[in-house]
Amino acid sequence: QMQLVESGGGLVQAGDSLRLSCAASGGTTSPYVLAWFRQAAGKEREFVAAISWNGGQTDYADSVKGRFTISRDNAEKAVYLQMNSLKPEDTAVYYCASRFPGHILSSRVYEYPRWGQGTQVTVYS
Repeated sequence: QMQLVESGGGLVQAGDSLRLSCAASGGTTSPYVLAWFRQAAGKEREFVAAISWNGGQTDYADSVKGRFTISRDNAEKAVYLQMNSLKPEDTAVYYCASRFPGHILSSRVYEYPRWGQGTQVTVYS
């Protein structure tokens, strides 16, 4: 059974960049949509970005458009989130998630059955 493990979080200053990685083990990522969500303290989990099985389609939350870029490498069984121009409001635990089928993107938390454990991103001003 595929497991997802995030890495790359940290403490950064506003305006800095971070690259999050999510590696899959125990299976292939090829058939799945891969996505990033985040959850700030005291708030609900929210959609950040998603990418289709072949990388041909992407979707972003309005709050991160133009600053964040999602990408994937099926050979490496990984999905990435490049985060530029970080803001304090980007502070959250970031989770990667997968869903099937791989050509239908979704921003809904409940449509993703598999999740990683999360990685903390903290942005200070």
